[in-house]
Amino acid sequence: MKSAFFFSVILLPFFVDAQTITENNYKIYSVKLQKEVPLSTIISDMANYDVLFYGEQHNDSVTHYLEKTIFEMMYAQYNSNLALSMEMFERDVQPVMNEYLSGFIREKNFKKDARVWSNYTDYRPMIEFAKEKKLNVVCANAASRYTNLAGRKGESELMKLPKESKLNFAPLPYDTASGAYHDKLMEMSGHSMTPTAPTTTTIADTTKVQAPPMMMMGNFNLVVAQSLWDATMAYSIAEYRKKNSGKKIMQVNGRFHSDEGFAVVTQLKHYSPKTKALIISTGSDDTFPNINWNLFKNLGDYIIITDPKVPVTYED
Repeated sequence: MKSAFFFSVILLPFFVDAQTITENNYKIYSVKLQKEVPLSTIISDMANYDVLFYGEQHNDSVTHYLEKTIFEMMYAQYNSNLALSMEMFERDVQPVMNEYLSGFIREKNFKKDARVWSNYTDYRPMIEFAKEKKLNVVCANAASRYTNLAGRKGESELMKLPKESKLNFAPLPYDTASGAYHDKLMEMSGHSMTPTAPTTTTIADTTKVQAPPMMMMGNFNLVVAQSLWDATMAYSIAEYRKKNSGKKIMQVNGRFHSDEGFAVVTQLKHYSPKTKALIISTGSDDTFPNINWNLFKNLGDYIIITDPKVPVTYED
C-alpha cells in the first residue's frame, strides 16, 4: 500500500496482551445459520471451502488476536495443508519472505528488506507461527509503485514496463471495478495506498472503511489503481493454488478488500472460477455487545464484531 500519499500515525507505546482478550471481547455471527456461533464453526465450515478471507480492521487488537487464533486452529485441522496469504507484503519481496521462513536471514534484515508495515507487531505472531510450522506465506499485494503508476497514467503505462517488472502484479490487462463495487469506490471518502498508516472506523460505517481520505490529486484514477491492487492479490492466491492444489489458504486483508464479496473475492473468480471462498468481516462497533446483526449480514459469511473498549494497537 505504500505510495506517494503520506499521512501520520502515532503508534501507541504499549501493546495489548493477547492473554487478556477473551471470548467476552467479540461476538461471531453466521449469516447462513442466522445465529451467533463459536470460532470452531468457522474452522469446520472451511472443509467446504478453499480460501478463507479474513477482512480485518487494521488497528483492532481483538481482530489481530482472532486472526492468529484462527490461523492456529486451521493448522490444527489441516497441518501442512495450509498457507497464509497477506495484503501486508508485496510480491517483489517474496524471496525475502522465503529466506526468512527458511531461517537463512535475521529478523532485522527481513523487516527492512520486506518493507513491513509500521504495525508489523500485529502480524508478527502469524509470521512466526508460519515459520515455526514451516508453512508458506504468500506475499500477495502489488508493489505500490505500480498501483501509483496505474492511477496516474493508466494500464497502458504498465504495459511499457520491462518483463521482469510485470511479474510483480497481475497480468495485463486486468479487470477494473464495476457495478456496486465501482460505486462503493467512488462514494467512499477514500482508501489509502500506503501500509505505513492504515486507520480505523466502526464496522457499521461501510462507506468509510479503515482508510484515510483519498487524495484525488489531478487526474489520479482511484478505480484503476485499486483494481490493480485487488487483481494482484487475487492473482497471487490463484497462482499459489495452481502450484499447490488442495491446500487451504487464509488470506488476510483489510476488510474493504473482501467485504460483500467485492474486490479481491470478485477478482479471484476471474482467475480461478472453481475456487470457493469463505468471507469473514471483522471490526469493532459501538453497539457491542448488543448487536443488530441485520446491519452487517451483507458483509460476509461470518461477521465478527469486537469490543471497542479494548485499546487499539495504534492511534491514527
